[in-house]
Amino acid sequence: CIHKIILVLVIFCVLSTTLTAVMQIDDLAEVDYSLSGLPAVFQPFIDLDLKGIVFPAGNHTDYPYVASSFTIPDHSDSMLYLAFSEYFFQTSSFAYYTTGAFNMTIAEETCSYFHINTEIFSSIIPEVAKYSVTPYPVMLKLMSTEIPTISLQQDSFTVEIQGSVEVLTILPDSTPQSLFTLNIAANTSISLNIFDQKLMGSLCLNR
Repeated sequence: CIHKIILVLVIFCVLSTTLTAVMQIDDLAEVDYSLSGLPAVFQPFIDLDLKGIVFPAGNHTDYPYVASSFTIPDHSDSMLYLAFSEYFFQTSSFAYYTTGAFNMTIAEETCSYFHINTEIFSSIIPEVAKYSVTPYPVMLKLMSTEIPTISLQQDSFTVEIQGSVEVLTILPDSTPQSLFTLNIAANTSISLNIFDQKLMGSLCLNR
């Protein structure tokens, strides 16, 4: 019975190599998880290599990245093992960057709720007071200026982000006026661990 099941799986996988398997992640991106080659069948397990390429929705463009092969540690105490390569995260970062997912605007109402206005920035940057004597509400525009870089290590991964924050004041006639732009470069390490059957993460800002 086991041999028949394996045979059916192999036939299915062989046929799947000629098909494109694409799944929508959200409105911005989709993932191609087609088989990249024939499955490797061993007595205790079956090894399947999936592409795992994330594209902008409806735009299967070429990527400047090269997928590197890797192996999964030899364990046999679980029914299923999944491994994600650095290439998967690189294409994910590229796809969401090109669709503008990392750009956002923090509206005037949100800033006002946290009492963020030109008076606060004037105390930090005196030049702001020259343009805004009266405290006015502000709006923040956050933008990623480079594709975020994701690097995998043995027990953690590192994310490098370069972006900018533009601070705009909202004049009495509701016209936004740019005050200044701040460039940001951040390098963050993230470690994931399983504790008490829960996935826990720790974040460390390197710079």
